[in-house]
Amino acid sequence: MTTTEAAKTAPSPLVRSFAQLANLDPDRPVVTLFSGGLDSSYLLLRLRRMGLREVHAVSVDIGEDESGPYKRQVAEALGARIHLLDRREEFADRFVAPAIAAQAEYLGIHPVSSTLSRPLIAESAVRLARSLGAQAVLHTANRSQNTLRRLNGALALLDYEGAYGSPYDLDPVTRDDKLAALRAAGVDLLAGRIVSGDSNLWCREFESGILDDPERHEVPEEMYSWSRPTAAPGAEDLLTVTVENGRPVALDGTRMPLTELIDRLNRRVGAYGLGRYSGLEHLDHGEKVLEIREMPAAWLLLRTYRHIESACLDAELVREKRHLEQIWVREALEGRWFGELRLAVQSFVDNCAARTSGTVAWRLRTGGADTRAITAVRPLYLRDREDWEERAIAAESAPFTPSTVPALLPAAA
Repeated sequence: MTTTEAAKTAPSPLVRSFAQLANLDPDRPVVTLFSGGLDSSYLLLRLRRMGLREVHAVSVDIGEDESGPYKRQVAEALGARIHLLDRREEFADRFVAPAIAAQAEYLGIHPVSSTLSRPLIAESAVRLARSLGAQAVLHTANRSQNTLRRLNGALALLDYEGAYGSPYDLDPVTRDDKLAALRAAGVDLLAGRIVSGDSNLWCREFESGILDDPERHEVPEEMYSWSRPTAAPGAEDLLTVTVENGRPVALDGTRMPLTELIDRLNRRVGAYGLGRYSGLEHLDHGEKVLEIREMPAAWLLLRTYRHIESACLDAELVREKRHLEQIWVREALEGRWFGELRLAVQSFVDNCAARTSGTVAWRLRTGGADTRAITAVRPLYLRDREDWEERAIAAESAPFTPSTVPALLPAAA
């Protein structure tokens, strides 16, 4: 066989169907992404039936709803070795913090979420796969999920050496068939789930099932966790958020890790029914699907950041940044988090963030929030307009000297 003929018959590194799994060597390790849900559990069952001797199910903890013990129970029942990886701090520091500075909202409709988690999940799986010498990294996204191109894009940009992809891409299996197969194998799970969910410390998201039709949808109130209103009628909550060099660092003057700050804000802001989003997001070929989110901390932190940023940066700089923010979002959204363009825009965002420091005081109330103070470390705002006007007029009337120019700038707070 010639080299050209061998290349034509060699299996593709991109896995798109269950039939391609027949190319796997039963004696070499395989890594699968494992959420504990129906799709990932069914994949473990199929791999076990194929006789693979070493299947590693990796679950990356970024603050999701499903518990570790539950995942361990399901994975072990299906013959897989479970790896529970705590990546909450890394998720907040490397992915959420840059998204806050980039004001990462999809077309201004909702803050991005799984866009941020998929690169870290893919990176964690590749680290494990390389340490094990695994022949493949598999996931379970299907073609009606944006996760498909985000995970595949991240795995490609990470230069993973083995096969990767989702067998559900070209080979979907009905929900009833998956449930029946798992029950027959002694694993009965998730029979009552009415939507597809995705969660992390930054967002709880719902789609599919009863939410398939954008023209007629309703989320049962009990599905919301953070944003279910619990504040008494007429109640208020006063809080302050501090940002240093583009990063939220303190709540009410108390410094804390970003993970803790987000957790506290999800509950305090959500108690007033704030932070719910609904909107359409496009698939790979332009079709739109409905997604519902609750993100109370994101709701407040993104607004806090923009207030401080506008107090610290020149207006023209902010205008240009708003344009680049959507490039940042597009590149991350399309699975190019590790791509050159997203990284180049991140350098611009980081440069702006280095000058973004201050505090915003908020008054939370049912249905909304109002600012009570916006304080910047190096402000461009005026605190006394009349005094500024008098100084500006006096400076224009006086003979020009180099010392008159700084006199027109507002004094530091």
